[in-house]
Amino acid sequence: MPYLLAADAVLLLHVLFVVFVVVGLLLILAGWLMSWDWVRNWWFRVTHLAAIGVVVLQSWLGVICPLTKLEMVLRSKAGDTTYVGSFVSHWLEAILYYRAPAWVFAVGYTAFAAIVVWSWVRVPPHRRQRHDRP
Repeated sequence: MPYLLAADAVLLLHVLFVVFVVVGLLLILAGWLMSWDWVRNWWFRVTHLAAIGVVVLQSWLGVICPLTKLEMVLRSKAGDTTYVGSFVSHWLEAILYYRAPAWVFAVGYTAFAAIVVWSWVRVPPHRRQRHDRP
């Protein structure tokens, strides 16, 4: 039971990571249109860019995400069923009955990352200036 709970926690963390990457870009673009200053926060943007960068790098290197590996180890120890391949490909197939080779996901992640990089140019992040007090 503890292994299964831990696996579910890792799954939730993975879902939150995907939501951060996808919704983060949508919020950046919406913020650009709505003039929301917070979408230019340096740390938010660096974290967002790094997150998609890691995904792209892993996909082109053929590396399964460490969160997926950890979840599968925990599910296996719990005696639960596991899946083969990446988190996204598994859940797309499970939800949409969509199966594609790994390179399709790598290209898709790369295209998404290109939009994130474009957003850095179009909606550049700002660092807060430190003001010295007298």
